[in-house]
Formats: sequence, C-alpha cells, structure tokens
Amino acid sequence: MTTFKEIRGTAVRSLSSDPFNPEIGQLWYNNSIGVLKGYQSIGGAWASGGSLSTARRTLGGAGIQTTALGFGGHDDTSATNVTEEYNGSTWTGGGNMGTTREGPAGAGTQTAGLGFGGYTFPLGFRNSTEEYDGSAWTGGGNLGTARDTAGAGTQTAGLAMGGDTGSVSAATEEYDGSAWTAGGSMSTARKQTGGAGIQTAGLVFGGKTTVVVANTEEYDGSTWTAGGNMNTAREELRGCGTQTAGLGFGGRTTVALSATEEYNGTSWTVGGSLAIARRLPAGAGTQTAGLAFGGFTESSANSAATEEYTNPSFAVKTITTSTS
Repeated sequence: MTTFKEIRGTAVRSLSSDPFNPEIGQLWYNNSIGVLKGYQSIGGAWASGGSLSTARRTLGGAGIQTTALGFGGHDDTSATNVTEEYNGSTWTGGGNMGTTREGPAGAGTQTAGLGFGGYTFPLGFRNSTEEYDGSAWTGGGNLGTARDTAGAGTQTAGLAMGGDTGSVSAATEEYDGSAWTAGGSMSTARKQTGGAGIQTAGLVFGGKTTVVVANTEEYDGSTWTAGGNMNTAREELRGCGTQTAGLGFGGRTTVALSATEEYNGTSWTVGGSLAIARRLPAGAGTQTAGLAFGGFTESSANSAATEEYTNPSFAVKTITTSTS
C-alpha cells in the first residue's frame, strides 16, 4: 500500500499546534489535542468584501470579481443613477448613468459595460441602453421591448433574456454594439430570472411565471433548449459565469435566500451559502470567482454588503478514520 510519505515526500508531522500557513493537501497530527488534521478543499465559499457606498437593491452588475461595476437600482427612497466601481476590496464612485432606473440588466466589463432596460416610476419600463467606458455613460440603441430583463454577454455582443413588461416575457434580443435585434424566444416566459454566459452561449434560470420556477434554458445564438433544473425554485436571484460553469445565488421563494448553486452545463449542485440572505442583488464574475453585492434582505432593508465567492476554498479540517 502506498504511504503518505511516498505520495507527499514527507511523513505526517506531530505538532503541538496547527501550522500558521499550511500547504494544500498537508496533513499533521496535533499532539496537544490528539487529532489528525489536514488543509483541504471545502468547496465553494463566500467571504466578505468591501461595502457599496450606497445601499441599494435591483442594481445592475458587470465585470469580474476584482474589477466590477454596479449601477442604478433603488436606494431607500427612489430609483438612482449612481455608478460604483470595485477593485477587489473597495467601491469608489464612477460616472452617473444618464437615465435613473431600477432593475437595469448588466453585461460587459468595468471599462466596457452595458446597462439596459429596467423601470422608473412613474414612467414605467425602460427600453434605453447605455454604454460605459470606465468613466462615463453614453446612449446606445433602444431595446425593441421596454422591460426589466436579465442580461449577459459583452458591450458589443449583449443578450437580453425574458423579463417583466407588465406581464412575463419570453423575448430574447441581441445587441451588436449599436442596435438590438430579435433572437429566439425562450420556451418559458418569466421574469426576475438569473442570467449568465455570452450572446452565443447564454444561460437563464429560475424566475417567476405565476409561480417561482427552477427550470434552466440554454441559448446557442438562435434557439433555447432545456437544461437541468435548479435544486431550489426561486425568483429575484442573480447569476454570473458561463453556460457550462454558471453560478446562481440569492433570490427568494417566500423568504429571502442565501442558497448558492453551481451549473456544469448539465446539472446544478449546491455550493456555499451567502452570509447574508438577500433577493435582488447584483452579480458579476465567474463560477470560481463570483461577486454578489447589494440587494434586499429578509428584514426589508437595502444592503450595501459585498460577498466574494471562491471555489475551491481551503480550510483546516479534522481527519476522521474508520475501521469498518
């Protein structure tokens, strides 16, 4: 039988305390408490990041974990046009959107962002699009259908998926950097979904028809097909990542959720839970380096909290053995 020393090149050491900075896969015997321990993967986990300057819900998100963009949304009194930029630890102010709105969809990067759709009281659902260059927003082409929608893709190849027009929508639209054109309709009309991916490989999941749903659909640039159902049906969730490595988090059934799920292109598995249960947050990043920020907590308060997802995460674990 192969020994640990033959695998790792060293024997299991006996220590009086856990090492300060263990290596991945390292094992040791803590002789002060008589326990075998190791530094191992604990799967995906969320950790606190820097708080938004303005607590808000239904804001748009774009970018990656270390260079993210948050814009629009609803603060404690009304819709806002505020933009903030994240550097991996701190949010700072960016250029304000030209149109105040809550519920804008987001796509692209911090220096080439896309915001579109949403809602402004008392004007109703918006069809306007704005493009961000890292400092200022400028107008882009209007959506064919004014709505609060889910978004994916890039500034020059955006994707709008379903949403709320006053009733649930199945409409898909594709952006080429200047104009929106109709794409293939989703199989299930719904609003308040999660979205991820790119224009030719999109992903939509969860949401609400007349009830909350768990179903997933995948887009190939022209047609939607069914994917695997989420483990927890929910609406008002957010997502990030790709069609084959998606991340869905937060939302609500009848209460705000902290549950996170990971998609592999076929099925969803449960990931680490958010520290703060919330609905209507914004999302950015990837399945292995995701970002959740803002939202509405179960206590009916807007949140400024940011959480960062890492998968895999590593931690010290007690090693148990069995003779059975």
